[in-house]
Amino acid sequence: MGILSFYLVIGASSPAYAMHIMEGYLPPSWAIFWWVVAVPFLALGWRSLSRITQANPQLKLLLALSGAFTFVLSALKIPSVTGSCSHPTGTGLGAVLFGPMAMSVLGTLVLLFQALLLAHGGLTTLGANAFSMAIAGPIAAYWIYQLIVRFTGKQRIAIFLAAALADLLTYIITSLQLALAFPASVGGFMASFAKFASIFAITQVPLAISEGLLTVLVWNWLQSYTVEELELLKFIKTQPQSNESI
Repeated sequence: MGILSFYLVIGASSPAYAMHIMEGYLPPSWAIFWWVVAVPFLALGWRSLSRITQANPQLKLLLALSGAFTFVLSALKIPSVTGSCSHPTGTGLGAVLFGPMAMSVLGTLVLLFQALLLAHGGLTTLGANAFSMAIAGPIAAYWIYQLIVRFTGKQRIAIFLAAALADLLTYIITSLQLALAFPASVGGFMASFAKFASIFAITQVPLAISEGLLTVLVWNWLQSYTVEELELLKFIKTQPQSNESI
């Protein structure tokens, strides 16, 4: 709790540009574009969540825990020496447990509450932020976990890499979104992408490693105290209609 309190104090007291793209920052055309891209994933995610909760209401608490984990981690603003700030994402855990489509909805709800309550991100930029953190990151986490477990059988390593690489991919996608919207006058998209990526990179790599380690600790705790729920999830994933293969 001491470390968490320290992060919260530091994050709250340091105004800076964060990985959530702030309200009004994107041109309207790009804000609309990312909303259009995100909506189909959210529709699939809503269907996935509805199926999970209707057939297995005992998993609602674990779903809430996944959402809370994402909310707490992604609300931490860690100042960077570059003058910006970065944050963990917390989406890897939920993606591994429930699949990337379910996490797209949970992650977007987290971003919505943060925009309304914490002034992190915004409503017009919610589509862009959702795509980077709640869609692209969880998809990467899910497939990284699946591939590593399938070929090595090392679950904890798979959890660590899924969470860490989902975190890194989120900042890469955010940098790409900003570069597309604001290409450099000299060098165009690539020069702009390099500039935006470098702003986050110094803090994001250690943050990704830290998030991976923390997610492994939470996973170990879940294996000790939510055995029945994890076994139920394992059974659900073996059913053909429950496999999410995006």
